[in-house]
Amino acid sequence: MEIKNTNHVYKNNLKPSERFAIWITDRIGTIGFFILILTWTIFWLGWNMFAPVHLRFDPYPAFVLWLFISNMIQIFLMPLLMVGQNLQAKRAEIRAENDYNVNIKAEKEIALLMQEIKELKKMLSEKSSK
Repeated sequence: MEIKNTNHVYKNNLKPSERFAIWITDRIGTIGFFILILTWTIFWLGWNMFAPVHLRFDPYPAFVLWLFISNMIQIFLMPLLMVGQNLQAKRAEIRAENDYNVNIKAEKEIALLMQEIKELKKMLSEKSSK
């Protein structure tokens, strides 16, 4: 029973597209990405509400272009996130299988040690009774 480094097993089997999906998943789930989207939204809406009228490009109150871009981002990111999460679940399964194998090996070693302790006790009791 071989104990493997699950990180290597997992990363060596990934295709470039899967690496990209995981990269996206790791980045989107951060406070940095949230702040980026929040800043972009505040700037966009603020500019189109308070800038001089001739400089506004997405008229208040509809913000049609902003809604379109926001929806496109969501449409493209949602499947990528789902793929990334599925790949991360696959990694968790590899780790769980490896943990199981480690536990089985440890259990066998503990059973062997218990047997040796019993034999040592038996030898000590025999020696002390003489």
